[in-house]
Amino acid sequence: MNEFPQALTIAGSDSGGGAGMQADIKTIQERHVFATNVVVAITAQNTLGVQASLPLPLSLINQQFASLATDFKIRACKTGMLADAEHVATVAENLRHYDWGPLTLDPVMIAKGGAQLLADDAIDTLRTELLPLATVLIPNLPETEVLTSSRIKTTADFKQAAHQLQQMGAKNIIIKGGHLDYQSQAADYVLYADGQDEWLTTPRIATKRTHGTGDTFSACLTAELAKGTPLKAAIHISKAFIQAAIANPITVGHGHGPTNHWAYQEVHHD
Repeated sequence: MNEFPQALTIAGSDSGGGAGMQADIKTIQERHVFATNVVVAITAQNTLGVQASLPLPLSLINQQFASLATDFKIRACKTGMLADAEHVATVAENLRHYDWGPLTLDPVMIAKGGAQLLADDAIDTLRTELLPLATVLIPNLPETEVLTSSRIKTTADFKQAAHQLQQMGAKNIIIKGGHLDYQSQAADYVLYADGQDEWLTTPRIATKRTHGTGDTFSACLTAELAKGTPLKAAIHISKAFIQAAIANPITVGHGHGPTNHWAYQEVHHD
């Protein structure tokens, strides 16, 4: 009873279905884990961009957390779009209250189309309230530069930034290198809590169908952790999952199209 692996995404809704909570739920389902959700904000969004967004009342966010706690056995959770300082603080308060396993923190700040998804005043709150709770922190390069107040150009910069983020309280760091456009390989740097590190590299794919890549990667990792997969193996599965999702595109929309959330299953048959 209630022992089936269950995970939680705490994020914004993407009406276009390619990123945000919708990408999370699709990905978690593909990994054979039951997905629950706390909606923090609603967006009017498609592959061309974010046209509008509205954070939900804090009381309703608290009620969503309480509702899940009375019925589900959540084993891992992740965060996505958290809107502003008040909402970041509210989410952090709830995560301290409920023990729902490892937290994967995806510090969503800017959408693919350039829309700002996290208010400037929320960055300090995210650093002080949420970062220390994170089992895994997964920023992309622009987010890493904001969080560390530094520029990242070299492999040494990656390593220095990861150590800096670890000092802020996050246990394991994955800095996604997809924004380094001049490289033929997409390279992510991983710094583990015990000080070990590694680079995850895959061939770069020339495509506009990358909407929701960060959400998908972090959701896959969350699902694996909910199943009890060891962290290193979970990270490697997540890297393969997003690579398959980008390499086997589906054609919808007229802008930055979504990734293919079922591609990994077809390629790997698991």
